[in-house]
Amino acid sequence: MKTRDAFNTGIKVPFFSPWITKEDKIAVADAMDSALLTDGPRLRKFEITFAKFTGAKYAIGVSNATSALHLSLKAIGVRKGDEVIVPDMTFVATANAVILSGAIPVFADVEKETMNISIDSIKKKISSKTKAILPVHFAGKSCDIVNISRIARENDLKIVEDCAHAIGTRYGKKHVGNFGSAGCFSFYPTKNITTIEGGMVITNSKDVAKYVMTARNHGLTKTLTQRYSHGKPWDYDMEESGYNYRLDEIRAALGLSQIKRIKNLNTLRKKAFEYYNKRLKDIRYLITPTSSLNEDHAYHLYILRIEKNGKVSRDELFRQLLQYGIRTSVHYKPLHMFTAFKKFKDHDNNLKNSKQLYQEIISLPFYPNMSKKQQDYVIDCITKIMTN
Repeated sequence: MKTRDAFNTGIKVPFFSPWITKEDKIAVADAMDSALLTDGPRLRKFEITFAKFTGAKYAIGVSNATSALHLSLKAIGVRKGDEVIVPDMTFVATANAVILSGAIPVFADVEKETMNISIDSIKKKISSKTKAILPVHFAGKSCDIVNISRIARENDLKIVEDCAHAIGTRYGKKHVGNFGSAGCFSFYPTKNITTIEGGMVITNSKDVAKYVMTARNHGLTKTLTQRYSHGKPWDYDMEESGYNYRLDEIRAALGLSQIKRIKNLNTLRKKAFEYYNKRLKDIRYLITPTSSLNEDHAYHLYILRIEKNGKVSRDELFRQLLQYGIRTSVHYKPLHMFTAFKKFKDHDNNLKNSKQLYQEIISLPFYPNMSKKQQDYVIDCITKIMTN
């Protein structure tokens, strides 16, 4: 149970532990020796590899998942005055991307079991101003994207999928991110693969791909490689203002190295997930998450629910686990509770499930390189706390 640095001093089981291999470090070092450190061949190769992995026609690397969401919303024409429906139970970035696009986020409730966006709530939140639905595949489990797609078609709405938790998640035979106009992925350090910071947009639309590819690089009509391959390097145009949302060669090299073992990483996550379930499912007042027999789960998070009628509350469990040297967290504080979002009309209406879940949920330490000894320690401590 060794820890790496001062951040985890006194911690026996960290909430997350990055898994950077020798091969990852070699790939990064090689990239750092390159003459081109951004917008180069490693990024192109990473994009091609990711497109092949997800089955999408196009994959465009960007600086993070927030910029991926922002560019995707812009690409489908979301603008000032529009409304975009998002789940109340998600990270703030989902709603922030909507606001960056000039639109208003409308918070929908979630399902209790999966914590994915509720179909019934989506229907209730649609208005004459609704432009798009932005569902999240929460904790790695695919949402009901087929029914969401049907609702979108019936109401002439667009879909952008937030796949930040869902690298490797499929609905049927199709990888998530391929159902809407675009799918947006995160490579943050805690995600199923990492580039430290970074993101990816996948799409099957040539127009969406062209916009995202251009807008990520200030809106310039030529890439860095194109500018220096022939002609005058300063001879380029900008037809529409864009952003500095590029993914550099160093991070692309790390992503390329990590994606080679994504299937193994997700398999290890599933094993750890099922081991938690096996040993925790019979403890009174605990509700364990649902596993899956299919590929519709990437096992990004392990989230327990603590029933209210028990002796130990969620906050008390958090406090006692920390005393045992175990870090935990909550995913997430609902969007309607943040000060920045309270200005939106009816921001907290009809959100019964997300409000209840926020009082019950706790995310346990969970990562593919987590040892059985670490898991046993977490489980034994929870058992002791909940049964005393």
